[in-house]
Amino acid sequence: MDEIKEVHTPYEMGVVVPKKVSDQIGEGYGHDCVEVLVAQFHRVGLIVDRVVGLHDEFLKLLAPVEILGKAAAELQLKKRTHIGVDIQFEWDEAEAFIRQADGSFFSWCERFRCYNHMIYGIVNKSESAIILKSNCRDVRWEPGESLVWKLETEAIVKEVFPLHDEIKRKQLLKCWALNWWDLTNQPIDEIYAYYGTKIATYFAFLGMYTKWLFFPAAFGLLLQLVDFGSLQLLVIPFFFICIISWAVLFFQFWKRKNSTLLASYSVGAESAYKYMDMEWSSFHSSVGLVKKWGDGKAEDKENFQREEWSGRMMRFRNDAIIILSIICLQLPFELAYAHLYESIRSDIMKFGLTAIYLFAIQYFTQFGGKVSVKLIKDEQNENSEYRANSLVYKVFGLYFMQSYIGILYHAILHRNFMTLRQVIIQRLIISEVLENLMENSLPYIKYSYRKYRAVRNKRKREKGPSGRKSYFNSRVEKEYFKPMYSASVGEELEDGLFDEFLELALQFGMIMMFACAFPPAFAFAALSNVAEIRADALKILAMYRRPVPRVAATIGAWLNIFQFLIVVSICTNCVLLACLYDREGKWDISPGLAAILIMEHVLLLIKFGFSRIVPEEPDWVKANRMKNATQAQNMCSKQLLRNISGGRGAFVTGTQKTD
Repeated sequence: MDEIKEVHTPYEMGVVVPKKVSDQIGEGYGHDCVEVLVAQFHRVGLIVDRVVGLHDEFLKLLAPVEILGKAAAELQLKKRTHIGVDIQFEWDEAEAFIRQADGSFFSWCERFRCYNHMIYGIVNKSESAIILKSNCRDVRWEPGESLVWKLETEAIVKEVFPLHDEIKRKQLLKCWALNWWDLTNQPIDEIYAYYGTKIATYFAFLGMYTKWLFFPAAFGLLLQLVDFGSLQLLVIPFFFICIISWAVLFFQFWKRKNSTLLASYSVGAESAYKYMDMEWSSFHSSVGLVKKWGDGKAEDKENFQREEWSGRMMRFRNDAIIILSIICLQLPFELAYAHLYESIRSDIMKFGLTAIYLFAIQYFTQFGGKVSVKLIKDEQNENSEYRANSLVYKVFGLYFMQSYIGILYHAILHRNFMTLRQVIIQRLIISEVLENLMENSLPYIKYSYRKYRAVRNKRKREKGPSGRKSYFNSRVEKEYFKPMYSASVGEELEDGLFDEFLELALQFGMIMMFACAFPPAFAFAALSNVAEIRADALKILAMYRRPVPRVAATIGAWLNIFQFLIVVSICTNCVLLACLYDREGKWDISPGLAAILIMEHVLLLIKFGFSRIVPEEPDWVKANRMKNATQAQNMCSKQLLRNISGGRGAFVTGTQKTD
């Protein structure tokens, strides 16, 4: 396969091991762990560069395209061919498979999986255990045992993590994070090539959502700046109808765009790789049940039913625990805050109370999220994607209560629209400022603190001069000290996009549920999201390590949450309009109130009717999928006929010889 060439790529994986203490290892001491590990990496075809840091040694790994191709064949990855059919990859037939948009042969998700296969696939093939040494420690490497897993359990291999490509990272910084001229346009293809499907999908959603926000933002500013006089009570309901229609259409067109992304990016290898996080427990339990099936006994059916209903009851129990905790613990706290806010007269004290409340509630919801993670671990979900969705629903329930119940208290019980608008402004401003400060400052603080501790400990051991500023001489060590791009709750289930989607969902709920009370909130959300695109890009490029690629090509459970918020906003805004029309608070069914009730039913009809008007999948995607399915069916049919014909011919020949 000499004709398969690929542009040289920098080192893509890093392995952290302890530095060798030379004065503690004499001649004949045995097999050094790090030396054996490096030798095994060379044996499987990896290129290794050893870098000595302050306290640790770093092994930078790079695999040539031929080695990646052989690993992909061993993993039986499926890749898209030039005729549009996903076929199991074979290195000898590599020219039949398409390349990525950036010219590389494998996507980042495929390369990462191949690296994991090669790194963790090194096993002891001898018949006896091998004694390894690491700074006067003995480690038994048993036959058939993975070397890297063994060294990780012994805390010798401290971490395996992907490395940034400095050339591509700087290019993305220039054309994406620091490019303020294109407000919502982003290089999605380059983001996908560098980070994978899930992160590319998030930024595609954020860009489309921000672009669509410009219409309600302009409409809301128009209502705020222009005095419509007696027509004001008619203009606001019209604005509300337009907003609901806008939200429904946006998500329908997002589904169309998402299907396009799926057709463009989710090739066979990535879509089939649903277990990127090594979450195999539930998968193996299901496989075990399948293997037991087939005897035709009644107990087989009972085992399946028992597993199914026990899992459902476990999820029901966990959901009940979260709901009861919200009602019994969080609801009284939220109502107490709302009542205290209503009784305070000073605006400065109200602003300070809101800031303290939002700061304190962060820890409360994070604690609730950690409890949710522990509950989810007992559930029998099919894979990590289902577990992550279960976590999303539970944690969002906590945030939903703390974000909106106090505002509903001001709107419905007190009917104080001035206070309501003031609370919305404070919530939007303080929450956005607090979130951005936490998101952008914490990673830098963590990195600076780890770097300071490392340098300080190095000085203490060597007793060097105090005027020396830094011992860092390698970029890989700086990347190692950067924090991981993980979620605030349950980093083993979700990455940092959990917090990004949560922030968008809370913002969407705030501007939608109280649209009639404060229309200019859409303008603030649009400006905030324009800045959010660049801030998130800068954060993920400069402040965090390169994230582990995940294969989810949709926004998952968040789509259901956004659509749920649309239905809730129909109800809340109709209540707000009723408060505007019924100023005396008698709740009489006057013609105006009757019109609001009719409008509520019409909007619900619009919500569920527009989903049929706008198709979720473009015709070209559907036609392309049907074409690929037809070609695959024809190929399988012809191969089957050839096999049958060959078998028939062999059978006839054998019969004649027998005669």
